[in-house]
Amino acid sequence: MSENHSHADIKKHIRVYLAVFIALLVGTVITVVLNYQHFESSFVTVAVALFVATIKAFLVAAYFMHLMAEKKAIYAMLAVTVFFAVSMMYLMIWSRGQLPLGSEYSPTKQVPHPAANIGAY
Repeated sequence: MSENHSHADIKKHIRVYLAVFIALLVGTVITVVLNYQHFESSFVTVAVALFVATIKAFLVAAYFMHLMAEKKAIYAMLAVTVFFAVSMMYLMIWSRGQLPLGSEYSPTKQVPHPAANIGAY
């Protein structure tokens, strides 16, 4: 079960990890510098921050968590997740029409809070 790795393979992996580490350090420096930069709107600020964070998250997930080499498994899990999310949305929408006879669905209907009737039995 043990795999033999040559010295060149190990050096190659170390170079990749060091490159990713340096890229993460540069991303952190960019994040700190952008913290002091004031943009014209909060939307632009959030968009730039999310862009830098997405790149850093991709680097960590792809290389440190070894997800770059497991594309089939990732896509399979994504497909299962999307299937169940869409199924649950469909079931929620479908069940709105399945209320018992005589009942009504009103999202604005006020329901009294149980604590409002303390002591009234």
